[in-house]
Amino acid sequence: MKPVFCSLALVGAFSLSWNGFAWEPAPASMLSEWGEAVTPENVWTEYPRPILERVNWTNLNGLWEYAVTDGEQRRVPKDWDGEILVPFALESALSGVKQGLRPDQALWYRRSFATPDGGEGERTLLNFEAVDYFCELWLNDKELGSHTGGNLPFSFDITEYLKRGKNTLVLKVVDRTDTQGAYQTHGKQRLDPSGIWYTPVSGIWQTVWLEQVPEYYVTEAKITPSIDGTVDVVLKTVGKGNGQDASVVVSLAGQEVARASGPPSGIRVNIPDPQLWSPDSPTLYDITIQLGNDIVESYTGLRETTVVEGEDGHLRLALNGEIVFHWGTLDQGWWPGGLLTPPSDAAMASDIHFLKAAGFNMLRKHIKVEPRRYYTHCDRIGILVWQDQVSTGFGKNRIEEKAISSAEWTKLAPDPADAVWPEDAHEQFMAEFQVMVDTLYNHPSIVQWVPFNEGWGQHRTLEVGRWIADYDPTRQVNIASGGNFFPVGHIVDGHKYPNPRFPFEFGEGGRFDGFVKVIGEFGGHGFPVEGHLWDPEARNWGYGKLPKDEAEWRSRYRKSLEMLTDLKDKGIAAGLYTQTSDVEGEVNGLLTYDRKVRKITAEELSQIHSELGLIER
Repeated sequence: MKPVFCSLALVGAFSLSWNGFAWEPAPASMLSEWGEAVTPENVWTEYPRPILERVNWTNLNGLWEYAVTDGEQRRVPKDWDGEILVPFALESALSGVKQGLRPDQALWYRRSFATPDGGEGERTLLNFEAVDYFCELWLNDKELGSHTGGNLPFSFDITEYLKRGKNTLVLKVVDRTDTQGAYQTHGKQRLDPSGIWYTPVSGIWQTVWLEQVPEYYVTEAKITPSIDGTVDVVLKTVGKGNGQDASVVVSLAGQEVARASGPPSGIRVNIPDPQLWSPDSPTLYDITIQLGNDIVESYTGLRETTVVEGEDGHLRLALNGEIVFHWGTLDQGWWPGGLLTPPSDAAMASDIHFLKAAGFNMLRKHIKVEPRRYYTHCDRIGILVWQDQVSTGFGKNRIEEKAISSAEWTKLAPDPADAVWPEDAHEQFMAEFQVMVDTLYNHPSIVQWVPFNEGWGQHRTLEVGRWIADYDPTRQVNIASGGNFFPVGHIVDGHKYPNPRFPFEFGEGGRFDGFVKVIGEFGGHGFPVEGHLWDPEARNWGYGKLPKDEAEWRSRYRKSLEMLTDLKDKGIAAGLYTQTSDVEGEVNGLLTYDRKVRKITAEELSQIHSELGLIER
């Protein structure tokens, strides 16, 4: 079942027009071909939650009013600064504004919409896919509530706040990014971007939408498949259901293959002759769930990810019982026009298609949570995902009260160190971590959780690792990619630039026994492409000195992979090359930042990877 997109008449019934001027991207800005095609009419029109689809929904993306004020201001602004194109952040070119937001300022939004048509007894939900970082909301001058956390979806039931005809929504957003003491999850954002740190993102940066649901409805479907064909479905619900059972129907290629019914707390479906999901064969089963008058569409892939011992005695990663060398890229997911927000759904999918065609079977989504459609593309295209938790602190005298030296990060030396965090900051970190896992749990492409990266904000490591290993036993846990290793989870992960290396000597005495050894980052060979640089006058860099020409860059790439192949034979179970694309001043991507140049074609990359035994043809 496909969701029905509401009419433009409803979406734009109260659209904005600012002094007669048409929206346009901020001038003198780098854009991808998809960014160049963005308009207020075509911006992110796709259904935002394909893992749990409903028919009746309304897209609220488009032009909104905005204003920047003092952060302490409580009154809705009387004067607005202009229009902003949602869902692009204030700092981005595609927002039409491209303006920074200081930690002591507030970003305000306002837009009006018509009350959606609905059946008797239906509820209306207001959904935000992501707003960075803290926001307060009002509808028709009545306070809806607030939300903390910049990377994940949240909702409000606005039924009682609606009125016939025009409704006015107002948001106030505060974003302290990397401010000392804020403990915000902000990933690669930095108020003073340079080097590996990028332009900050504030405000709405993913789709905003309305949804019509019955009085009794599903809020979450947790789908746990097994390779024997059993699929367990657990539903969370809202409303009075009078003990109603739910039904689950499973189909493949449009043909029903299994069905079952039972209480929302647990339904098991048995699929005959199960066809398994893998990167080579990304088979997905469609699932229809009905609970009373609520009907939602979902899907699942039958796959199992485990740790096994290979014939050589080394621990390896396995998919459906078969050893798979995880070969992929570090994937930042940043774009020149939208920063954290891809310019379009097609643009987002294009990166995954490129990696798959280039012979990679996985990617590490680096300290960012993508729009939910991204993971559906990974499921459908067939690529494994290591998913990072979005990080907080990143060094001495910043977020942590106790610094962790870079030597311990990269060398995986004994005696790891934990930062000391206040209780409320830790609770918020864990709340966001749990919502991320819950939000993404059903995606078969995700096979590994990465709570910490290189010690950035790393704290209570054993506690965090034990929690996630128990909370989701269906995936592996890579507790600390890049070192500062504690004996918890399944993985010990080293980073080394530019050429890969793993410090096996630090595992002497059994410290790494029982853990899969991987190289979570290496490479980063820089190659600047003239005419495709974020800032030609800035430092455009890669790891090691920049090569004198393209031939030397290609030679360095191949040399690093030859070294990885040797490490693979010594027990390394995965390797991740930095990185998919250039990002701002980092020119170490396989693609330029605007995605207009493939520094090496996918076909050439696939050939190299095959020759070196990193993939099987």
